[in-house]
Amino acid sequence: MIYTCTLNPSIDYIMNVEAFEAGALNRAKETFYYPGGKGINVSRVMNRLGVKTKALGYIGGFTGAFVQQFLNQEAIDHAFIETSQTTRVNVKLKSNNETEINGPGAEISEPLQEELLEQVKNLSNKDTLVLAGSLPSSLPSDFYITMASICAENGTKVVADTSGKALEQLLGHPLFLLKPNHHELGELFNVEIDTKEKAALYGRKLIQQGVEHVIVSMGGEGAVYVGRNQEMFANVPQGHVKNSVGAGDSVVSGFLAGLEKDEPIEQAFRYGVASGSATAFQDDLCQKEDVERLLTEIHVSNIN
Repeated sequence: MIYTCTLNPSIDYIMNVEAFEAGALNRAKETFYYPGGKGINVSRVMNRLGVKTKALGYIGGFTGAFVQQFLNQEAIDHAFIETSQTTRVNVKLKSNNETEINGPGAEISEPLQEELLEQVKNLSNKDTLVLAGSLPSSLPSDFYITMASICAENGTKVVADTSGKALEQLLGHPLFLLKPNHHELGELFNVEIDTKEKAALYGRKLIQQGVEHVIVSMGGEGAVYVGRNQEMFANVPQGHVKNSVGAGDSVVSGFLAGLEKDEPIEQAFRYGVASGSATAFQDDLCQKEDVERLLTEIHVSNIN
């Protein structure tokens, strides 16, 4: 079973304004409300691709109830831990430029932390845990390390889709999949990643530190896969980018879904890139038919 964990979920309130003017009354021409958080995105996309998951994390208040109701409507299993606080709302303002205003995360007490760690301890060597997104400031900075260590003892596979200090701390722990973008990979090694060859070079360094699969997303320049015995590059299809939120999460979802369906690595990589691109071209996350339509436009080649 694949479990996703979102420690800092949200409602993403998307507002489309034709010409935003600061300090004036602006009227949105259309708005959308979606459950937010990288782990929740992974669960939603994988469900659309025909793979069941269970979503873990913290939820609370009327906004938390909305997230749970939305996932119920999409037939996504979840086992969120209830807090006494209202799940945050993140505003995504789309106009001439895209502006984001993210609400503060919940304060997670020690008993609530222990409750989640107990859930992780119940996972087995047949399970995969996706650790995705940022840590609330109330959690210890090494909370992902604690979860990954428990998974190592259980033989549970760990997928990490995070950045900054949390990503840096996870290096050296056994990880099934890492998906940094080229900026995040560059920050890890204090270099600029501007070619697929550099992405592959520094992706190999992650493999040497115990990661089994690495996918480096490079925006419109494509994506790079590095494994123990393979290095591949994939282009991204042409299209109008409408939504940068969730594209990286969709790459993770498509790749994992491909592996769950026993596809070879090359096809799983192609499926991941198609999923990320399909989400980028939508207002919401991708649908299965969007992904399959793009597959023929994605060409995978070996690097070197």
